[in-house]
Amino acid sequence: QVQLVESGGGLVQPGGSLRLSCAASRFTLDYYAIGWFRHAPGKEREGVSYISNSDGSTYYADSVKGRFTISRDNAKNTVYLQMNSLKPEDTAVYYCAAESPGYGSSWLGINFGSWGQGTQVTVSS
Repeated sequence: QVQLVESGGGLVQPGGSLRLSCAASRFTLDYYAIGWFRHAPGKEREGVSYISNSDGSTYYADSVKGRFTISRDNAKNTVYLQMNSLKPEDTAVYYCAAESPGYGSSWLGINFGSWGQGTQVTVSS
């Protein structure tokens, strides 16, 4: 199972930016499709963004389209989520997850079975 560690969360004012990182140990991340998810109190977990392992194609939820950018740095074995123009409704714990064929939570027809521990993002003035 892929082990993932998120970092980069914090407190930011509305309109600000953060860059989240998802790093893997002992596994090469570019073999896996990676998704970013978030879970806000009182709400269901939401898929935010996805990057494929084959052609680098990406997907964004409508709620973040135009503000968030997902990318890979294969040399650093890390996937990033650049978040700009942050809004209070972006406040949540953000998780990255790796594709795990055959098990895990399904989103966009992909099973994500390896999850990080999450990083808190709080957008508030």
